[in-house]
Amino acid sequence: MARRRPDSPAAAGPREQPLAPSESDLARRAILDTVARIPSGRVATYSQIAWLAGYPGRARLVGRVLGGLLEAGANTPWHRVINAAGQISLPTFSEAHREQKRRLRAEGVVFANERVSLRRYGWQAGGGESPLID
Repeated sequence: MARRRPDSPAAAGPREQPLAPSESDLARRAILDTVARIPSGRVATYSQIAWLAGYPGRARLVGRVLGGLLEAGANTPWHRVINAAGQISLPTFSEAHREQKRRLRAEGVVFANERVSLRRYGWQAGGGESPLID
């Protein structure tokens, strides 16, 4: 049996289906509105934001929407969204990674071994109705 390369699309897992153009703007707005609700000093995961915005299983969609904010300098607190391992997903030596970490630290979020404790800093929207992985 042939082995798949780890970087091949088949090895990466299932891909998200693209949204219809009419749904794309709705999804973007729902994601940005959800991210805007994360309080200072708290973090949420891409998966959690997707779930709360009404797009469960679409964590990559959240990443794409937030990635567009990096260049735009938007007021949406994009820096409060991290991956399910409690890490910043941006490339480690990038300016955006440093900026995200700087902003989180300024809000009192503590990193231990480049991770944020989701149990301690994770945002539970509406008193805990959203999934949180730790």
